[in-house]
Amino acid sequence: DARLKGTVYRIRGSGPASSYLQLPRTGTQSLGLAGRYLYLLFRPVPRKHFVVHLDVATEENQVVRVSFSNLFKEFKSTATWLQFPFVCGAAKGSASDRAARTSRRGLVGAAPADVRWTCLVLDLHSILSLYLNRRYGHLKSVKLCSNLLVKNLCTSDLVFDPGVTFSEAQQADLACRGVAPMPREMAFPVPKGEKWHDLYDYIRFPSEGSKLPYDSIQKSCLGPAAVSEDPVQQLPQPVTLTKAVCDRLSLIHQITSPKAVSAPW
Repeated sequence: DARLKGTVYRIRGSGPASSYLQLPRTGTQSLGLAGRYLYLLFRPVPRKHFVVHLDVATEENQVVRVSFSNLFKEFKSTATWLQFPFVCGAAKGSASDRAARTSRRGLVGAAPADVRWTCLVLDLHSILSLYLNRRYGHLKSVKLCSNLLVKNLCTSDLVFDPGVTFSEAQQADLACRGVAPMPREMAFPVPKGEKWHDLYDYIRFPSEGSKLPYDSIQKSCLGPAAVSEDPVQQLPQPVTLTKAVCDRLSLIHQITSPKAVSAPW
């Protein structure tokens, strides 16, 4: 992909049931990823529908399927399946964007022609806790169904903020707050003079600080860029980390910092 300056996986076909990318390949295997947050960099194919299925294991080893799609019209839940409607975002200032801002339901249905690349952050711990009163264990599998463009995905216990640079993170000592800049392999390119939030969508679900369940996944009307011009002031709520994790993160920052000074052991 010339705009993103990297490889993009295109998943397309006549229906989600027959056109998909599954990780791992067989149902008998498990990813075993224990990170609290799932990050998915993707863009729905314009004027199409898509579906994503996540099989998540609880601490009691019960498998819960978490699905989201712009095919879903309403939220549905059972003891083993959560289905969330996904509301696609359009380019800022476009006709689709203006229509979404004036409608309470947003852009429900097929993706608009100018749908944007999105960094979706799913708090798997909070989703299971809020909707099913279950404790999160690990991510078992991911099924990306048509029609999607996917750049990358990962899990982490850290909150990656695309609007924060490595230098800003160091100056604000964000490591022990569980906040970090977006890793290079998970970053979208931002041309000089542009702002990340003017080009892409950042959706965290459930939104930070929320106590009541939401019935759809969509970008907040007040995105991070609308809160403050200072990226450090618009950071998400901090994540509580153990002292061992804080010490390890601090050491990583010292090692990777260009200004780090070697000290005798």
